[in-house]
Amino acid sequence: MTDSTPQSPPSSPPSAAGATPRRTVLAALAVAGGAVAASAASAPAAVASAAAPGTPTARRAPAAPAVLADATAPGLVDNRFWTSCTDWRSGAGTGTRVLSGRRPALVIAAPAGRTDYTDPHTGTRATWEYATWTSPEHVSTVPATEAIVSWNADTPAGTWIAVELKGRYTDGTETPWYVMGRWASGDGDIRRTSVDGQKDGRSGVWTDTFAIDDAASGLRLASYRLRLTLHRRPGTRLTPAVWRVGAMASDVPDRFTVPASQPGAARELLVPRYSQNTHIGQYPEYDNGGEAWCSPTSSQMIIEYWGRKPTAEDLAWVNPDFADPQVCHAARFTYDHQYQGCGNWPFNAAYAATYDDLSAVVTRLRSLTELETLIRAGIPAITSQSFLQEELTGAGYGTAGHLMTVIGFTPSGDVIANDPASPSNEAVRRVYRRREWENIWLRTKRYDANGKVRSGTGGVCYLFWPVKSAPGQHRALRTLGLV
Repeated sequence: MTDSTPQSPPSSPPSAAGATPRRTVLAALAVAGGAVAASAASAPAAVASAAAPGTPTARRAPAAPAVLADATAPGLVDNRFWTSCTDWRSGAGTGTRVLSGRRPALVIAAPAGRTDYTDPHTGTRATWEYATWTSPEHVSTVPATEAIVSWNADTPAGTWIAVELKGRYTDGTETPWYVMGRWASGDGDIRRTSVDGQKDGRSGVWTDTFAIDDAASGLRLASYRLRLTLHRRPGTRLTPAVWRVGAMASDVPDRFTVPASQPGAARELLVPRYSQNTHIGQYPEYDNGGEAWCSPTSSQMIIEYWGRKPTAEDLAWVNPDFADPQVCHAARFTYDHQYQGCGNWPFNAAYAATYDDLSAVVTRLRSLTELETLIRAGIPAITSQSFLQEELTGAGYGTAGHLMTVIGFTPSGDVIANDPASPSNEAVRRVYRRREWENIWLRTKRYDANGKVRSGTGGVCYLFWPVKSAPGQHRALRTLGLV
């Protein structure tokens, strides 16, 4: 963890004792199922639109100003991803090589050495061959208070990867190497995990997010490097293949409200609808079952929008009496054994990218206008937000953290969402008031039901798209720095 040698093998995870508790974002919905059902039963009917392929009254934030926002808020978000042959060759590899082709990948050529890893969730100790790749130092266009790393990779049985970040502060000093994830698409070799207890007194990692401890101090993350460690069983020719790795760095100012934006053109995408609540009680070993599965349920909707889904063989482990077994599958294979939940943001993106030719990232959007641009291009988004019940008309619940899928906008600019916190698949489609939804998604501060100040996600979302996207989709993604 504190090793600053770029080519060193991964270190053992720190003890969980005394670690910062896992974040509350993406916790189970703070509402009884009956309230959700009552609200969803009155959800608006679908509107016709073009389709693309593939307790006490709490203290409230002041009303948002009536002034309209600019199309985007510049200088808040920096995206940098390594994906091409040129990108991979710009880094420092030990034991790796680049596979060229339609989707260039980093793989093991000749192992750099062997390392032992004891899985903290099974107690199993095993020896692995490994190879490393370290990115060039990326100077962020935004001196950042937060950074979220995401990756796309294939990890056949007998392989796994570790992803780390090392930053340079604006005062010239450096962070340790922070583990952003130890990941495999399956769960037969290691248990997919984040690492708690990582900090240096100035910054730390909260499950999947690097964060400056005291943003008010003025200290920021000026630049960073990423390190990949590819592992395989000794004596084999197995290898992971990493197609994409990168980070979103941001400095979103504290705000309880954001200015209202001007609605754009209407469009609704035909995205499959799945309810998480139809899975309540199923597979409680994965975050107590469906009531907490907003993230994998949303991810599965978008994966299927792009025409991908698990095979019958993939789903053979699921109880045949359960409807929509692919949602159970998504929950199992996004589950973070340290966080003890299915809401690790990069793990959801990595899961989506295990499907043929899908790219996936975690990023922040700066405005609702940017989200409208994606929808017009045919790209839905999975958004993270938290709110009191009375802050989002028609939701019927309040939540400390919830994912939903934005699939369109009405002619008046209201948000059309597939909200998995619904009693049935048929009730998933919702229309939420633009001004309410915009504010709860983009704010970074909010009041909880007890009047205490809590955090908001500030526009966090997951985006999935095909490797070969349509020209309009490519343009929309390029404006965000994602391709």
